[in-house]
Amino acid sequence: MTGIAISWGGAVFGLVLAIVLILKKVNPVYALFGGSIIGGVLGGASLNKTVTIIIEGTNSVMPAVVRVLTAGVLAGVLIESGAAEKIAETIVEKLGEKKALLAIAVATLIITAVGVFVTVAIIIVAPIALSVAKRVGISKTAVLLTMVGGGKAGNVISPNPNTIAVAKGFNLELTQVMIAGFIPAVIGLIVTCIVGALLSKKGVQIKDSDLVVKTKSIDNERPSFLKAMVAPIVAIVLLGINPIGNILNISFLKKISIDSMIILPLAGLIGLLAMGKTKKVIEYTTSGLNRMSGTAILLIGAGSIAGIISNSNLSSVIVGIIKSSGISGTLLAPISGILMGAATASTSTGAILATGSFGKAILAMGISPISAAVMVHTGAVVVDHLPHGNFFLVSAQSVKMNISDRMKLIPYESIVGGSICAAATVIYGFLL
Repeated sequence: MTGIAISWGGAVFGLVLAIVLILKKVNPVYALFGGSIIGGVLGGASLNKTVTIIIEGTNSVMPAVVRVLTAGVLAGVLIESGAAEKIAETIVEKLGEKKALLAIAVATLIITAVGVFVTVAIIIVAPIALSVAKRVGISKTAVLLTMVGGGKAGNVISPNPNTIAVAKGFNLELTQVMIAGFIPAVIGLIVTCIVGALLSKKGVQIKDSDLVVKTKSIDNERPSFLKAMVAPIVAIVLLGINPIGNILNISFLKKISIDSMIILPLAGLIGLLAMGKTKKVIEYTTSGLNRMSGTAILLIGAGSIAGIISNSNLSSVIVGIIKSSGISGTLLAPISGILMGAATASTSTGAILATGSFGKAILAMGISPISAAVMVHTGAVVVDHLPHGNFFLVSAQSVKMNISDRMKLIPYESIVGGSICAAATVIYGFLL
C-alpha cells in the first residue's frame, strides 16, 4: 500500500475509542474492530478503503495467529497433564522455604517461559506459593508481586503469542527474540526478588481460607518431574539448533531451520508420549486450542487497528516530536511498546500494535530488527497489568485479593516491568 490514507487524528481517535469500549466491557475484539472502522472513516478514508486497510491489517498478523494456535498443543499438554504444576511444585520444594520468594519467581518464570500464558502460569503457581508463603510469614502482596514479576520475565523469553507476534512482525526467527530477551529477563528476576523482599511483611496477609484454592486439570494423575520436563526440553533443544549453529558457525546446524509452528506442537506430542498419556491427546489438544483461540482472535482485532495506524501519518508525527524534543530516536521502540501495552493492558495486543504501527518508523531510524523487536517486546510488559485488562483481574482472583489492594500493587509491578525494558533498551539501544 502506498501513501498516507488516514490522518493521524482519526487513527488516534479510533484507538482511544477502542480503549474506551474495552473499559466499558465491550468484547475487546469488537472494540478494536469498531475503533478501526470509526478511526479510518474519521481519518479521511472512504468506508470501502477503510475495510480494505482493516483486512490488510488482519492479514499481516495471520502468520502469528497460525503459530499461536499450533502452540496450543504444547500449552494444553503442559497444563492439562499436570506437568506445569509438577514443574512449579518441584522448583519451590527444591529451593526451599528460606528462598521462598526466589522459588516462587523462578517457578512462574519457567512455567511462562516454556509456553504457558502468564495468567495461567500464575493460576498454577498461586496455591503452591500461598502455602509456602503462609508457613514463612510472607504477605500475599509479596507473593502476587513475585509471581507477576517472574511471569513478566518469563514472558520475554517464551514462545508465547507476544513473542511470536514480535518475531514475525520484524521478520525474525522466534528463537532470536527469545534469546535476546534473556539478560533483560534475568534483570527482571533480580528486581522482582528485591521488591518482593521489601514487601514481604507489608500489605495483605495470607489467611487459612486463602489456601483452599486448587488448580484443576483434566488428568489428576500428575507425571514425575523428569517426564514433565520432556516437552519443554524438546522445544528448547529444537528451537536452539539453528541459533547455536549460527553462533558456533557450524554449517550443518545452520542449515536446520524448523519453524516454531512445527516445533511447539511436536514437542507437546513427544511430551505426551513420554508421560504415557497418548490416549488423552484429543482432550489435551482441544483444551490447548480453546486456551489459545481467544488470544488468536484478539490478535486479529489488534491487526485491524494496527492497519489503521500504520496507514496513517501517526508514526511520522511521533518521530517528529521525538526529534524536536532532542530525545534519542532509539527510544521510539520501547516507548511504542509501553504505550500500546498500557492502552490495551495486554502484552500480546500491545506488542502486535506497536510492531504493526511503528515497526517501519523504528527500522527507518537505523535500528536493527532484533534490537527493535526486543525493545518493543520488553516495553509491552512495563504496564500490561492495568485494571482494564484481564491479567489484572485474573491475578487478583488467583490469590483472593480485592480490587483495592490489587490496585496498590501496580506501581511495584511497573518497577519490575520497567527494569526489564530499561535493561533491553540500554543493551540493544545504546550498547549494541
